[in-house]
Amino acid sequence: MNTPPFSVLPAMSRRFDHVGRTMAFDAASAAELQRWRRALVRKLKSLTGYDTMVPTPLRPKITEQIRCDGYVRQRVEIQTEPHVRMPLYVLLPESGQRFAPVIAPHGHASGGKLAVAGIRTRRAIAKTIREHNYDYGVQLVREGFAVFCPDARGFGERQEFPSNVDILNSSCQWINHMAYPLGQTVTGMWTWDLHRLIDYIETRPDCDAKRLGCAGLSGGGLQTLWATALDRRIRCAVISGYFYGYKQSLLEQYTNCSCNFVPNLYEHVDMGDIGALIAPRPLMIETGDEDNLNGRDNLRNVKSQVRITRRAYRLCDATGALKHRVFHGPHRWHGVEAIPWLKRWLQQRAASPSR
Repeated sequence: MNTPPFSVLPAMSRRFDHVGRTMAFDAASAAELQRWRRALVRKLKSLTGYDTMVPTPLRPKITEQIRCDGYVRQRVEIQTEPHVRMPLYVLLPESGQRFAPVIAPHGHASGGKLAVAGIRTRRAIAKTIREHNYDYGVQLVREGFAVFCPDARGFGERQEFPSNVDILNSSCQWINHMAYPLGQTVTGMWTWDLHRLIDYIETRPDCDAKRLGCAGLSGGGLQTLWATALDRRIRCAVISGYFYGYKQSLLEQYTNCSCNFVPNLYEHVDMGDIGALIAPRPLMIETGDEDNLNGRDNLRNVKSQVRITRRAYRLCDATGALKHRVFHGPHRWHGVEAIPWLKRWLQQRAASPSR
């Protein structure tokens, strides 16, 4: 890539190669895998500031319930930390009971939970749904799942500077500016909030939390990756548009949103190592072959990380529980195989192993 003559990028790139992946997945036995997993989970919780988060009673509150086309939509608020509340939509099938729940986190250009929950009342949201196939929460509830669509910190109703002009905007940068000097990160906050959401799901009599899935696009893929890697209550996951080598996709594409960046992370792992923490639970990775976030080597940069993760699944004798689906197209939710994948593992059979 072309860089300005006095850019620091070449030096940073060499440093990445020199110091990277000190905690890379290299286990050769089940016992080694367990030791590596415990150590890496502790490290990631420390790096992200997850381990500084403060538990608090959930104090859930249902603020509205609306009948939609074939499903019911509830607006719910829960408390995730002291003085921190998270609004979300819960989409429920009209009939049935004890649904398999799926958390459906959003990414950028979503209006937070609005796009995933299919709320097209604003022109910008309707447009982003068309362009990114963003209403995967609605797609999932129509397949019989109870779907939980939260606002991540900095998005939707949780923007630090709410804007009626640009609902697609987010406050990731400003939150990280507050968080970094306090030993926290947006990534850690998002992961914590999703784990508190799981705590809430476990209290709902209409959900079978032992059949819990998580699926998201882009920044929703980031949230799915981290939430699933660090909490084994998630039994099946779909990561769409967010699985690639950090060097090409983030170090070199350093203008990406600050929510992607965790201090000191590259010294310890690449993305495939985090994916390896999910094994042997079912994981589908969706990649568009024209997604510009894949990095300069495109699919080669993606597949290099899938190979790392696949080694963990092979060690667990669970190669059939990992699938990489490459589709022709840009950065968007594909879903053609992802939704059947979730149905297979969460609806059509007992909950997957979490060993």
